[in-house]
Amino acid sequence: MRSFESFPFELWRYDGSPGELIPLLQSAQEHFGYIPRRAIETIAGVTSIPESSIYGVITFYSQFRLQPMGRHQVRICTGTACHVSGANVLVDAIQDELGVEVGGTTQDGLFTLFTVACLGCCSLAPAMMIDDETHGRLTPAAARKLLRGYRRKAEQEVRHEVRP
Repeated sequence: MRSFESFPFELWRYDGSPGELIPLLQSAQEHFGYIPRRAIETIAGVTSIPESSIYGVITFYSQFRLQPMGRHQVRICTGTACHVSGANVLVDAIQDELGVEVGGTTQDGLFTLFTVACLGCCSLAPAMMIDDETHGRLTPAAARKLLRGYRRKAEQEVRHEVRP
């Protein structure tokens, strides 16, 4: 096993104190953007905590991810105002458009889909955010159109990168 001092996140701070697993996982996720298997193996080796227990902690807390995030985070509000205004229909349409369930990332790595309890823009219900941009008074068709626009823009960027 390689020395943990050279590992790319802050395992060197581990001093054996109970309760350090969460900060180690946070550090790994901050470094990688998610917690890869090799980080779990390394943390288990350094802390003597079984990998199965580490997986248990990761899956218990919603802040931790075992898969990389998409380039764009799509957050659909399911709070009261949005729910009453049809957020469930919006969620279904977006899941269908992206081909993923809530919490999933598209195969192309472009989108990760979440639901949130409130976006704080109840007057725009139903609403969603794509990254830091808020979109409100959405219909399923309007949401699909927005996502297709993001996808088209990403495809154009790839075409421009390929050209000499």
